[in-house]
Amino acid sequence: MNPVEVALVAFSVVSFVYFVALDILYLLLTGLAWNDLRQSLWRRRYLGLDEAFASPLTPGISLLIPAYNEEAGIVESVRSLLALRYPKHEVVVVNDGSTDGTIAALVKAFDMVPVRQAVREGIATATIRVAYASRPHPNLLVLDKENAGRSDAVNAGVNAARYPYVCMIDADSLLEHDALLRIAKPLLDDPENVIAAGGTVRAANGCRIDHGQVLDVRLGKSRLATIQTLEYIRAFLVSRIGWSRLRALGLISGAFGIYDRALLQTVGGLWTDTVGEDLELTLRLHRHLRDRGEPYKVVFVDDAVCWTEVPEDLATLGKQRRRWQRGLFESLRRHRVMIGNPKYGPIGLVAAVYFAVFEFLSPLFALLGLGVSVVLWAIGAVSTGYIASFLAVSVGMGVVLSTAALAIELIGYGRYERRRDVGRLLSYTVIESFGFHQLHNWWRFMGYFDIFRGKTEWGEQKRKGLARPADETP
Repeated sequence: MNPVEVALVAFSVVSFVYFVALDILYLLLTGLAWNDLRQSLWRRRYLGLDEAFASPLTPGISLLIPAYNEEAGIVESVRSLLALRYPKHEVVVVNDGSTDGTIAALVKAFDMVPVRQAVREGIATATIRVAYASRPHPNLLVLDKENAGRSDAVNAGVNAARYPYVCMIDADSLLEHDALLRIAKPLLDDPENVIAAGGTVRAANGCRIDHGQVLDVRLGKSRLATIQTLEYIRAFLVSRIGWSRLRALGLISGAFGIYDRALLQTVGGLWTDTVGEDLELTLRLHRHLRDRGEPYKVVFVDDAVCWTEVPEDLATLGKQRRRWQRGLFESLRRHRVMIGNPKYGPIGLVAAVYFAVFEFLSPLFALLGLGVSVVLWAIGAVSTGYIASFLAVSVGMGVVLSTAALAIELIGYGRYERRRDVGRLLSYTVIESFGFHQLHNWWRFMGYFDIFRGKTEWGEQKRKGLARPADETP
């Protein structure tokens, strides 16, 4: 072989080893999730949610909803949050300078009037122009502020919150009726140590929704939404559970997470110069408390469920995945001292290394490694057995892991009861591995160019709104 072929074969072998290591890690996380499933089923019988709901000592929670051009779904989202089963909570909507009818929709739906609102000055934010209170809902507050981005809007909500815990919710999301009780339970049970918790996020596309509640869980017609449904099952019911068991949960989704408000103010709130603010905040909380040697826990709550609308067109989904890649880079660059550093325990030695090596670099190996290996096989530089093994570890194991994740969903949670929905999800464990995964990695690969160009835009997502009839699955 000439030097070029030798170099390509070496890269192919490195890619092969890379995928073997990644598969081993995913198998470990899957095993931890399966082991946790049995314990989770037992825990659910003895949660004591009724006692927490009835107790006058249960601390209040402020729900923070940053909103930018969310006219399509903001009313249904707020209705859902106001109706949550929790003894004492408020809903704080922060309108981040929307150019559509977001404010008008809220004012009309909830009979809101301008008020004077005292807001702390703990975290610097853009100017708040008007505060609105609802006549029929004293626990609803709307802040209308100048546009400065999602993170700035959340920080304004933290300043305005009156309760000791804050829960961040995306404006296009709905919580199940007792989701707030469930996600708050670890903090209520161990307030001295648990400082943050994340819940499960599920795709709502296709579900029947009425007055902010998911009444019938089903898949819609959209193929992209179905693939993302499977992605979310795998990400939350396998990966997050596994990382939480390892005490290395490095990400609480910005769509549904609860935090100690005082700690958020201490660390300065969300970082406003990133599009990956949820990952960066989770890493910063770990770093802050590890640097001070303080005991703490960041946990994942599998049965606290948030439903969100996922993109149904390739352009919007591609922008989202490119944005995620940029946010990952920005977070890793800011907290690079944590990567592989034993000072930070499992979060530095395992989670941060995983983010840097197996998340940020994966598009290189997934696209170039596979492409180079196929070319080498075509010219006879590697054997058919080698290329078959490469495809098995780089593509085939994805089918196995997705099937295992779907089994966890069906056995432990059973949200999808219709046989045709289960059949479609099962078929997509194969379909997504041949085409979508490659497209997904291409989008993330293009994220490298966005990073190189210094792109900072957040981008907009086209939404139909959650207050719509469910699609009928063909």
